[in-house]
Amino acid sequence: MDLDHARSVAVEAAQAAGALLAAGTRGAVGIRAKGEAGDVVTDLDLASEKLLVERILTAFPSHTIVAEESGLIGAAGGEWTWLVDPLDGTNNVAIGLPTYVVGVALCRGGRPVLGVVHDPVTAQTWSAIRGRGAVASTGARLAPPYTASPHGPLLAWTQGYGVSRGDATVLELKAALEVGARRVLQLWAPLLSWAMLARGDIDGIVGYRAEAVDLPAGALLAQEAGIEIRALDGGPFEESIDGTAEDRSFVAAHPRALPGLMSLLPG
Repeated sequence: MDLDHARSVAVEAAQAAGALLAAGTRGAVGIRAKGEAGDVVTDLDLASEKLLVERILTAFPSHTIVAEESGLIGAAGGEWTWLVDPLDGTNNVAIGLPTYVVGVALCRGGRPVLGVVHDPVTAQTWSAIRGRGAVASTGARLAPPYTASPHGPLLAWTQGYGVSRGDATVLELKAALEVGARRVLQLWAPLLSWAMLARGDIDGIVGYRAEAVDLPAGALLAQEAGIEIRALDGGPFEESIDGTAEDRSFVAAHPRALPGLMSLLPG
């Protein structure tokens, strides 16, 4: 498997999908309810996903795809599986907030080996290949330095759609972070948060039962930029697509910042 070729395919597909989204958000967007938890889906999600799936299958017809809206495409359990998030930030688009990205990951045996995040608003793309670092559109490597803040860390929070508003763990975690952090962002676009962490714009991310489709691309991008990810109890974290929702709870930060971030969490 030529991962450089796979990255080229993924980057070009994500950028094409991004152009579609950028054009579409300038006009009226068709929106409808998705599920029973208040989520929505737009016509742009579906159009972007169709483009991404067609591009990937044209290049890799034997591969499996798991897409945000279409679910499983192809046989489950294959060696190579693509994860497609055609519009991460749908709820933002629905209210006219230009904060959204496109995400694509390639997994081998359930473990991500390639991640791509494209921001149509700023026309920036970030990508990573396992063991080979993370890069920006310019080719510059992502390697954010450690910068301590006397006022507490600037964090992002993400949680899965299936988590209820009254979840006791969420309430406890968010209350602790609001006290100990300088600010806690809730962007409704987890992949954008991962890109911001990989660039050094924020100090960390805390996630609770994150969604399986968008987590691997973002986590790989951050890890390859030098970010460390741990489970909420401080144990090891594996960004595999085969785990349960509980396995997708984590804390991510620069290795030197991680102990301080972990200390903010309730015991």
